[in-house]
Amino acid sequence: MIHNSQTDIKRMKQQKNIKSTKLFKDFFESEKAGGLILIACTLISLVLANSVFSSGYLHFWHTNFAGQPIEYWVNDGLMVIFFLLIGLELEREVYLGELSNIKNALLPIFGAIGGMLVPAALYLFFNFGTNTQSGAGIPMATDIAFALGILSLLGNRVPTSLKIFLTALAVIDDLGAILVIAIFYTKTLFWNNLLIALGIFVLLLIFNRMKVRNLIPYLIGGVVMWYFMLNSGVHATITGVLLAFAIPFGNGNKKSTSFILQHFLHKPVAFIILPIFALANTAIILSSNMGEILTQHYSIGIALGLIVGKPLGIFALSFLAVKSGICQLPSDLNWKSIIGVGFLGGIGFTMSIFVTLLAFDDSTIINNAKFIILLSSLTAGIIGFSSLKLTLKSKP
Repeated sequence: MIHNSQTDIKRMKQQKNIKSTKLFKDFFESEKAGGLILIACTLISLVLANSVFSSGYLHFWHTNFAGQPIEYWVNDGLMVIFFLLIGLELEREVYLGELSNIKNALLPIFGAIGGMLVPAALYLFFNFGTNTQSGAGIPMATDIAFALGILSLLGNRVPTSLKIFLTALAVIDDLGAILVIAIFYTKTLFWNNLLIALGIFVLLLIFNRMKVRNLIPYLIGGVVMWYFMLNSGVHATITGVLLAFAIPFGNGNKKSTSFILQHFLHKPVAFIILPIFALANTAIILSSNMGEILTQHYSIGIALGLIVGKPLGIFALSFLAVKSGICQLPSDLNWKSIIGVGFLGGIGFTMSIFVTLLAFDDSTIINNAKFIILLSSLTAGIIGFSSLKLTLKSKP
């Protein structure tokens, strides 16, 4: 009886790992393909914004729809779905993935913390006390789609543990960015609307506890919660993450509500929502006075934060955590590969641009900051790719 019980437990763990691995592969595949599409959309947007079609292209994103510009609905509406997917992925990681084992989770957690604190500190070093100090959150973020897209270009050289480390790190990083948005970029709170939104969240949690598995009540509740959150002063994208944790996870199999929704959202987010975000937010008019833009305090802070702060922070805290015995480095990884991934963590793009829109009100500063984000992300991506290409061995 004891032997059979142990066998059953072992089989359940194996099935859990298979489910976790498959969903991770689906997530990785969609994100890497989405990263390549994002690059194409960014280039198209930049070309259109600086061509004879510039006026019409820019006007389109500022055209009013239901009382707000189309760009607003992209950033405050569509991006909620992106954050819902991030929340579902984080939930999966907590229950079944890399974050389900505290020993395994600590390495990307420490890496992510270092990758947020050091860039923010570098930015503040150059901007503290100025009118641009609110941009400290800009270099803290990692763009999952772009980072995994670049990593995928290295093919079978990349060990699975490195893919998992980067994915877990980027997901935790995004969670950190969400908390930063909620805490530091909320200007005015309307408590009535916020309490109603949180009340709906609690109601959805009760549905979860009552084992309501049908998605419809959660989606309807999510839309209503989004409306009140949108009018509360807290950024509406927080709704996506709250909704993700209200949706039943169950045992994480293909029939679970969370799995069904996450699987459904992969392709729409990667191939529709993020490309639209890129088109709407990279319509950057390139200035002829590049020298002046590059020497602005906020430009230096963003560039150094993403290119230097990210890899330095990720490597430093990961190294300290391993050397102090808090966690361990996977056997198929080395510190050179962690440094390489650290540079890929400096690809801020989506989240960095998102924070820029919240941090600044001046349209010129926003435009210039977006350009610096693109330039810095490109630089960090090239360095990270080149570094990993030199350090990772080709597999036959």
